[in-house]
Amino acid sequence: MPKNISLTRYLVEQQRIDGHIPPELRLLIEVVARACKGISQAVNKGALGDVMGTAGSENVQGEIQKKLDIIANEVLIEANEWGGHLAAMASEEMDSIYVVPNRYPQGEYLLMFDPLDGSSNIDVNVSIGTIFSVLKKAEGNHGVEESDFLQAGSSQVAAGYCVYGPQTTLVLTVGDGVAMFTLDREQGSFLLIEENVKIPDNTQEFAINMSNMRHWDEPVKRYIDECLQGKEGPRGKDFNMRWIASMVADVHRILCRGGVFLYPWDKREPEKAGKLRLMYEANPMSWLIEQAGGAATNGKQRILDLQPTKLHERVSVILGSKNEVERVTAYHSGL
Repeated sequence: MPKNISLTRYLVEQQRIDGHIPPELRLLIEVVARACKGISQAVNKGALGDVMGTAGSENVQGEIQKKLDIIANEVLIEANEWGGHLAAMASEEMDSIYVVPNRYPQGEYLLMFDPLDGSSNIDVNVSIGTIFSVLKKAEGNHGVEESDFLQAGSSQVAAGYCVYGPQTTLVLTVGDGVAMFTLDREQGSFLLIEENVKIPDNTQEFAINMSNMRHWDEPVKRYIDECLQGKEGPRGKDFNMRWIASMVADVHRILCRGGVFLYPWDKREPEKAGKLRLMYEANPMSWLIEQAGGAATNGKQRILDLQPTKLHERVSVILGSKNEVERVTAYHSGL
């Protein structure tokens, strides 16, 4: 497919020629993309739009909400509730699901999103983003309940993110590889810049919050220690470390040039499986990574095979270049 075609044309080709997506899903993705354009504009205004700083409230995870967290959440809900493609939505910023109001037609899809990932970076002008995941509601079930969302990541029918950085870039999969689009503000459209994105199997770059080293489990300590030993160590090569504290930005870098991202379980809150949310962050990002030839595990098993038990479930995440992820996972198995 030629570069610089619009997202709309790309999705039409996926629907009409390749048969990968039905028309309702195509329209849903376009609505999400339009919402991301609106969020991008709010992010770009920064202090000029009075969107900086905290909102004086907490989300369901007990995290202080930024003004932009709330704005992005509202933009996504208002853009998607009336189109007739969705039955319900779920957000990292909301306690429970948001069922499409009765005044609008209900569709067959479920939309989940982290409206503004990496929001701690908002006030310092570092890349942040929106993550989304689409599931299909079970057939024959006319109502919508929270349990309808509790599907393994392998059931996703579309997933992606939009990163708000020097460029606003939308990254998408519908199960046929990964495509990247950049927002052309003059045209007001997302234009294709790359498709069939592939991550190299090997890398010399890792991303992890080193300040938590003393809390890590032994397999993670072993892996990072080997990386830090460089050419003189068992890996026989030097590694670079990158850490942006925005999963969207770190994963985007990995999709562009390879690497491995780790946000593992640690001893600070041993009762929690991890820090990141399975439904809003780990599942969509893991599917994108796998579609690009990489791998994603929780240290013991494939993330996309995990069966969620609650809406805001957390998980340990290791994803990126296939050989590095397999090495860390093997260390967790005692190999």
